[in-house]
Amino acid sequence: MSVDQQQVMAKIKEMYPEIDKYGLQASLSFDDQKDAWMLELKKDEHELVTHIEKADAEKCLEGVECVYLSHQIGQFVRVYCEGGDSCTT
Repeated sequence: MSVDQQQVMAKIKEMYPEIDKYGLQASLSFDDQKDAWMLELKKDEHELVTHIEKADAEKCLEGVECVYLSHQIGQFVRVYCEGGDSCTT
């Protein structure tokens, strides 16, 4: 399966509507050297940069599993938005 940036970002935002709710800046790009999607989330001075292996992104879009992606993003949202005062609605 071949996926593109819009598909992966749409899935991320579907899984985590808090990205838009809390006004997080989200950017996604593909790194050919790492053969992985690079996701960057920012809110004020807080930043998360993580990667999603190409195969993991494909599995996630196929509905198989999204464990790694879910853990990384969820942790950022919980720590800086739901558990802190960095994100206001």
